[in-house]
Amino acid sequence: MKHILLAVMLLLGACDGPSAPKPKIAEPQRKALEETKGVEQTLQKADEESRKKILQSEGN
Repeated sequence: MKHILLAVMLLLGACDGPSAPKPKIAEPQRKALEETKGVEQTLQKADEESRKKILQSEGN
């Protein structure tokens, strides 16, 4: 029983050590997604402005 307890303690102690830094696997994809969101916002603003201009021209 003491040997099992000792083995478990050693295994758990080994897991608490410093880990290697996580690789940035999807970093390029995240960057592209953020850029796309910026472009989408720009297009939505432009669309909203053009709709306002159309509504103003129809009202006159």
